[in-house]
Amino acid sequence: MSDSSRESLAGAGWEGQQHGAYRELMPARVVNLSWLDPVTLWKARNGPLASLFGDPTGRDRRHWVDGQRERGAAGADLVIERDDPDTFSFLLLGDTGEGDDPQYAVVPGMLAAGAGTRYAVICSDVLYPVGSANEYDTKFFRPYRDYDAPVYAIPGNHDWYDGLTGFMRVFCRAPALPPAPRPRPLSRAWWRTLLWAKPDVPDDARLDEARLMRSAPSQAASQPGPYWAIDSGPIRIIGIDTGLLGGIDGEQGEWLRRVSRGPRPKILVTGSPIYVDGEHHPCAIEGGGTVDEVVRDPERNFVAVIGGDIHNYQRYPVDVDGRRIEYVVSGGGGAFMHATHTIPRVEVGGVTEDRFRCYPMRGDSLAFYSRLYGRRLHLRRLFDLTPDEASAVLARRLGVPATRATGARVTLRTRFVASVLGAPPRPDRRRRLRLPVRRMLTRLLSPGSATYSPPFFKSFLRLDVSPAAVRVRCFAATGLLAHELDPPVEDDFTVPLPGVNGVNGVNRT
Repeated sequence: MSDSSRESLAGAGWEGQQHGAYRELMPARVVNLSWLDPVTLWKARNGPLASLFGDPTGRDRRHWVDGQRERGAAGADLVIERDDPDTFSFLLLGDTGEGDDPQYAVVPGMLAAGAGTRYAVICSDVLYPVGSANEYDTKFFRPYRDYDAPVYAIPGNHDWYDGLTGFMRVFCRAPALPPAPRPRPLSRAWWRTLLWAKPDVPDDARLDEARLMRSAPSQAASQPGPYWAIDSGPIRIIGIDTGLLGGIDGEQGEWLRRVSRGPRPKILVTGSPIYVDGEHHPCAIEGGGTVDEVVRDPERNFVAVIGGDIHNYQRYPVDVDGRRIEYVVSGGGGAFMHATHTIPRVEVGGVTEDRFRCYPMRGDSLAFYSRLYGRRLHLRRLFDLTPDEASAVLARRLGVPATRATGARVTLRTRFVASVLGAPPRPDRRRRLRLPVRRMLTRLLSPGSATYSPPFFKSFLRLDVSPAAVRVRCFAATGLLAHELDPPVEDDFTVPLPGVNGVNGVNRT
């Protein structure tokens, strides 16, 4: 088994190794997405507009779901009934589709580690930058054409930038929504409509050709809408749609409460993680309450919550009234990397630093960003930190032992670079000069940090389900050949399933 990044530099992908064969899967011509391009930012303007002038997501989502029910494509509870055995496996990956090297680099390891899985779930932001139906050929159908099982998905905010038109056409075969009524002149909604980016008109001939890449009967998948529940073996998986701004509408909230009833063990999949970057975001429900209140209700029997949106891996095992709920971020499925070295020493929800896990590890994240700044500022001799130097200085600042053994010294230069690049200060020190990495400019710097040569620090999950437990492994995808053949395991944990009366100790109702 390959070393993980927690064990060696080679496991992290830092040492010179042979590049993988993932480029053989890519189209002959690939246009790398630039998040520093004003044209790209203008295409993705609907998120800021929703914040300023009101969010139409809830209204449009209701229209999408009502249309599905009227066409007979969705039942009242939006449940996907699967004939899975009591013991089975599935994959989960989030924030996938920029259509470039990092996305395709995930595929070989995913196919290797995903052998024998029954299906896959994409958790947030299937496509970038705006979820256009006309980009699904190279950003969904082509990369996953050799995955011989169904793929289900929940949308992220970028999938909503075209009003969910592309997502609904691909995953639900739904026609476009009719035009919304004209708002009152000079109202907030009127200004929003005036500036709102309209969805691309889907090219159905192009889509039909793309579908041929995943046309085997074993790959067929049908889902009732942008949110759903899957009854699969002994568990129920519930996927919610958190739209543009990270909340859910009242109708979806009532649906979530309804389909969460009963003792059957449940896993929630969401586009907005509830625990992330050392903070708690319970996810508001329109009209009152939060998603996390539903999750924590012991009568609903949730055992895990997995969210996308943030492009790395994080895990928070939270004790809730004597039981454990695993809160996971899994957004490393192919898009640009969000920094982890800016996460402060974890003390949230009863989870402390020794129980928290992340990938990439903070030191590797800092080394990655130091090289990025060194190149961009033409100050490599100042900024470039080795992975050992980055790990050592972060261990000092967080007051914890370095995860990976290092003999590097903490110097004035390494302290300066760590401080400037947003590493958390020591508890007894105030923040001084720092360049914006996570907060103000994270929407520009992190997207602009994409690189097209390894290591990529991407990840995906394999979940092995039995009546007694769910084993969850986070696999790394670095873009290196050795890791394509034998993906490193960066985290491995087991979630017990509470046994109740029923088949094999689990009630399926």
